[in-house]
Amino acid sequence: MAHISLKTIEETTQAALIAHGADAFPAAEVARAVAKAEAVGNKICGLYYVESYCQQLASGRVKGKAVPVVNARRSAAIHVDAGFGFAQPAFAYGLPVALDAAREAGVATMAVGHAHTCTSLGYFTEQIAHAGLIGIGFTNASPIVAAPGGKTRVIGTNPIAFSVPDGAGGIAMQFDQSTTTVALGKITMAKAAGRQIPEGWAVDADGNPTTDPEAALAGSLVSMGGYKGWGFGLMAEILAAGMTGGILSKDVKPLKAPEGAPHDLGQYYIIIDPSSSPEFGARLEALAAAAATDEGARMPGQNKQQNDPVEVDDAVWAMIEGFAKA
Repeated sequence: MAHISLKTIEETTQAALIAHGADAFPAAEVARAVAKAEAVGNKICGLYYVESYCQQLASGRVKGKAVPVVNARRSAAIHVDAGFGFAQPAFAYGLPVALDAAREAGVATMAVGHAHTCTSLGYFTEQIAHAGLIGIGFTNASPIVAAPGGKTRVIGTNPIAFSVPDGAGGIAMQFDQSTTTVALGKITMAKAAGRQIPEGWAVDADGNPTTDPEAALAGSLVSMGGYKGWGFGLMAEILAAGMTGGILSKDVKPLKAPEGAPHDLGQYYIIIDPSSSPEFGARLEALAAAAATDEGARMPGQNKQQNDPVEVDDAVWAMIEGFAKA
């Protein structure tokens, strides 16, 4: 294992993306997200994705020179057209406008359409919370989830993220989770490592429970809590596709395929200014205290540690350095 600083990860990732066709600004925004994912141990959304980013830049599946276009369709309804480029620069373009709209109206929405996968959705809602507002995010993905009792893939893992500010520039609460029992990346990583998966994560192509990751990838993932998770997944689908101009999960091609049509995904954010409620701060403080009553208990996302440097597999790091020199 190599021990690599976050600064080096960010700089090398940016260089790799530029070498494969990205402009400096989108490359910097994506590289920052990659480094943050590695810092908190979210390997699935970190360097794990850089290979496909580079391949898809080279093939044109993601537009590395796209310039996002921001429109206020209504005073508190902000829309960003990512132009089939990365989600990170599109969010960066739209965020200041959406924050201003939320502070003015008390609540605003930001729809990011025609975007590449955003990988870690919580990375974006966390930025909203650091700005002092509440962020709720939704996105969709390639089809891998059938309705409970079915076997036809309809929606993706369709994450939902929720970030709450603590009033002092930090995070009081944050969760970022797929609406399936487990994220798709954990299945693909298990397959690559030659490991079985726990029963309850997925079903095979015939709808039967399986512990074989290859059979799971040929079948579908299981919604968390059965119909309850399925309902949340559909909610994310309706908002992420219907409110952004992106396509439905059922029409999204595999996210890591080097070639093919752009992802054309959507991310939808609800941004709430908590200062519109004089009681918000006191209620949040009381809830956090109640959640921490028992030893070891806490609100989700509290006390999350960031590592710097981080451990990176030698082969993975050699690959990233190779992409940077291409």
